[in-house]
Amino acid sequence: MKVALIVVAVLAALVGGYLAYAALVTNPRVERELRDDPNGERARRVMLITLPSGRTIPVNYLRDGNVVYAGADGRWWRELRGSGAHVQLLVRGATLGGLGRAVEDAPEHRAEVFGRLRPTAPRFTGTLVQIDLDDGG
Repeated sequence: MKVALIVVAVLAALVGGYLAYAALVTNPRVERELRDDPNGERARRVMLITLPSGRTIPVNYLRDGNVVYAGADGRWWRELRGSGAHVQLLVRGATLGGLGRAVEDAPEHRAEVFGRLRPTAPRFTGTLVQIDLDDGG
């Protein structure tokens, strides 16, 4: 029993450390790169999304006309449940706004979009986020 508690504590510390590293080190570095080099290799695949809470995170994206799709691996998509909420995007140096909504239904649509968004991923199990850009997109 004591060993199991130690294992759980170590695993919790590792997960917490990884999340802190991603939030405090990796994300700010990626954000800086996207802002400083909007025509760079990373900017072709990653955008910044600012959520209703004000939190800004880098995510993979796919733009299809006036719709932008993102794959949510974490929990941030929960701010966009139901009818969605207004979000701001930084896509290759351009600031865009739109209505972001977590797509929790439409499995065929999700599979088709994820096939284009992450073609090398075996089978994505995250949540699809769809952003319908404001007029003028």
